[in-house]
Amino acid sequence: MFRKFLGQLSISILFVFIGGTLSAQHVITIDATLQPEKKSLLITQQLSYKNVSEDILNEIYFYDWANSFSSKTTDLAERFAENYNSSFHFEKERNRGKTDVISMTNEGQQPLSWEREGGVDILKVTLEKPLNAGEVYTMNLQYTVKMPNDKFTRYGVTAQNDYKLQHWYLSPAVYDGSWHVYTNKNTEDLYLTPSSFSITLHTPPEYIITSDFEMENQTVSGTVKTTILKGENRMKAVLYLEKNPLFETIETDKLTVVTDIQNKKVTPPLKALLVDRIAHFLDENLGDYPFDKMVVSEADYKKNPVYGLNLLPNFINPFPAGFDYDMVQLKSMTRLYLENTLALHPREDYWLIGALQVYLMSEYVDEHYPNMKIIGNLSEWWIIRWAHASSLEFNDQYPILYLNMARNNIHQPLTTQKDSLLKFNKEIANDYYGGTGLLYLEDYIGETAYKKSVKQFYSENRLKPIETSSFEEVVSQNTTLPVNWLFEDYATSRSTIDFKIKKVEKLGDSLRVTIKNKRDNTLPVSLYGLNKKTILSKTWVPPVDSLATVTISAKDVKKLALNYEGVIPEYNRRNNFKTVNGILNRPLQFRLFQDVEDQNYNQLFFMPIFEYNLYDGITAGVKLYNKTILPKAIHYQLEPQFGFRSKTIIGSGSISYTQNLDEENLYAMRYGLAGSYYSYDKGLFYSRVSPYMTFAFRNEEMRDNEKQFINIRNVNVHRDNNPNDTNQEPNYNVFNVQYVYSNPNLIDYFTGVVDYQISSKFSKAAVTLEYRKLFLNNRQLNLRLFAGTFIYNDSSENENFFSFALDRPTDYMFDYNYYGRSENSGLFSQQLIIAEGGFKSKLQPAFSNNWMATLNASTNIWKWIYAYGDVGLVNNRASGTDAVFDTGVRLSLVADYFELYFPLYSNLGWEPGLPNYDQRIRFIVTLSPSTLLRLFTRRWY
Repeated sequence: MFRKFLGQLSISILFVFIGGTLSAQHVITIDATLQPEKKSLLITQQLSYKNVSEDILNEIYFYDWANSFSSKTTDLAERFAENYNSSFHFEKERNRGKTDVISMTNEGQQPLSWEREGGVDILKVTLEKPLNAGEVYTMNLQYTVKMPNDKFTRYGVTAQNDYKLQHWYLSPAVYDGSWHVYTNKNTEDLYLTPSSFSITLHTPPEYIITSDFEMENQTVSGTVKTTILKGENRMKAVLYLEKNPLFETIETDKLTVVTDIQNKKVTPPLKALLVDRIAHFLDENLGDYPFDKMVVSEADYKKNPVYGLNLLPNFINPFPAGFDYDMVQLKSMTRLYLENTLALHPREDYWLIGALQVYLMSEYVDEHYPNMKIIGNLSEWWIIRWAHASSLEFNDQYPILYLNMARNNIHQPLTTQKDSLLKFNKEIANDYYGGTGLLYLEDYIGETAYKKSVKQFYSENRLKPIETSSFEEVVSQNTTLPVNWLFEDYATSRSTIDFKIKKVEKLGDSLRVTIKNKRDNTLPVSLYGLNKKTILSKTWVPPVDSLATVTISAKDVKKLALNYEGVIPEYNRRNNFKTVNGILNRPLQFRLFQDVEDQNYNQLFFMPIFEYNLYDGITAGVKLYNKTILPKAIHYQLEPQFGFRSKTIIGSGSISYTQNLDEENLYAMRYGLAGSYYSYDKGLFYSRVSPYMTFAFRNEEMRDNEKQFINIRNVNVHRDNNPNDTNQEPNYNVFNVQYVYSNPNLIDYFTGVVDYQISSKFSKAAVTLEYRKLFLNNRQLNLRLFAGTFIYNDSSENENFFSFALDRPTDYMFDYNYYGRSENSGLFSQQLIIAEGGFKSKLQPAFSNNWMATLNASTNIWKWIYAYGDVGLVNNRASGTDAVFDTGVRLSLVADYFELYFPLYSNLGWEPGLPNYDQRIRFIVTLSPSTLLRLFTRRWY
């Protein structure tokens, strides 16, 4: 009771000294009745809206995000589709949510005019009289909210008919000279100012209500339980209505934590100890939490989990007892602590929240788990101990996961509007980059100045509308060093960070070091003097825009290094070293299997490989390569193998250089050389060498899947002479130019390829267009058009090696992953690769030496069962034009990856009635790990 009294007293004092905070609050009074049979709430709401701006208002906007679940065409539905999440599109109508407005009246019960504007989840209410600055307007709203299934966002109605209520009431939008109102895109960024809430809930008695509001009263009358909740200075009202809740209460002397996060391996006393430690840590590093209670739910945590820990199966736990529970509660409590008190704009000015969360998590781990490795106790296993990954600290994951995006050239500035972020950036990379930036700032200005700034910022700005610039102002007050670089160059630019030591001069007992900033930004950098692995000196160089020179002591210094401890999230730390007397700045290191990049060494990896094709049989060999988990500009690999069936050394090799561009539509250029030597038939081999260039273009909007590519290559092929094929062309080279347009999406998918090839024997051009449409009634239509013509063709009439193929291309450039490329019968001849004609039945003529045009179509019959049909015209110089068609059933288990095709009717007639029907069935099977990985990464990138 005493702690509660102190909490109420502190809030009262806060209202007195923070001018305008209480008076500026909206007052929201809600009376809601749960209707379990309808999965809905009947709500009567009164809003007293205070105009805290200097403008006269003629309307008030509301967020109606419950209605964003009402159809397949809302911005929310489109966001699910953009992320390749098909569950919402295919869900039954009864599991969607919506809002039905019954009435809107003023204080005198006169009807108000309203409309949906800017989206189905935005309401505009027109006032019958102007609302002047400083005045309060009261209105009454009555409406029903049908709750969506919780499978979409983890909030809504569960399979057990429990309710997790997040965006369940009409929320007044913020006006500060302009209305801040926007649609729901599942980015957790509803912008509300602190308000005063009074909520009366009527539910069946079996429902238990969990909330961080104060419960003022609860009564039961017959079949109705009435619960009254109060909350002051609240920016959201999240409620849990459950019949058998798993929430437990943990009391600390800082606040009460109510949580349903479960971990059966952690005892209740240990849970209480860990939660209490987190509460004290946040209080010490931020300041007092202004509320008595915090609800930490598993639903909330799973939307923003501790990545890495959430991927481990229950039977694997390489961390000490309680560590995973500690991290889960730490991340959840820290986020709530910040979001419930710092009123930053959650869509436009949000990055500081995530940055502070990651910074605090890093500090907590350093304080309580100083020796924790990123893979826990697995780092002690003999099979892993050799790897650099085993030596990485737990906090090293933050810059590594950010650099995954930077090296792939899909990183985005911290100030990017939240709904424009890629999913991986929104949920992982940007928070990690922001948190690493704060650690960078702390190391630069000093721990004392930085921690003082954080506490001052929190105490001065909690429960007030603020901007990130307020934090910059506070930090500037506590240091004489410039800090604008963090809030300008670091936060607002796509430019990555990359320093290098350009020159070292020995001047007596000193070293004069010239440092180059290789990027278009102005940032500070740390310079270290080393003797082996011992740090002799550390000097912070003020923000460098291009070149900077610094002088340090030369005593005992054998090597110089920039950013040696990795505090700065540099794009490339491999160029940060310079020996004072020596040749190699980094020694060569050999490693078994791919590893995390170790900037201290030139790494070369090797690993055993096993593959299979029909002619070489099982192949075994070794792969030598330099690719680490993070991409590099230069990649090379060599794969010598032995084919146990062909009894021959075979293999492949390649080298490529990728130049990433930060600010242009032309975002990458790649130059490379690839070669291979394998069997193409029994006892017959081919060698292929291909230099190539690729130019990649994309739109400025990173979430837009639209991309364009220009591919230029020359394919040189030498084949063994086949004694059974007298018309064979054994050696040839083909110059190939290709334009690719790609815009793949779940609802509308379109790709187009224009291909031109020229060789000594032929010249030809082809166009391939592919379109897929997922309709609102869940019908899917797939169309593919191919048209190709020879400009000239000097091949003989009997030679179809370079001809267009109706159902099975000869693949003379060895682009396709055929398991038995020369087979004309048997299982391997039934492998289908959708290219050129794209037919599934084996018809005649199978090739065209003049021109060919085909149309492939399919539509779903039921779920993953499709009907397909192909029609085409095949023209040969000698025989003229033939019309061909086929139809059948396609089982698309995983589209484009695992499919079966059963032909039914074609030019051949009713195919199931023909002999050897099992040999007419075609299949697509993808075994390449890198190709399969795209099934998962497309949801994130």
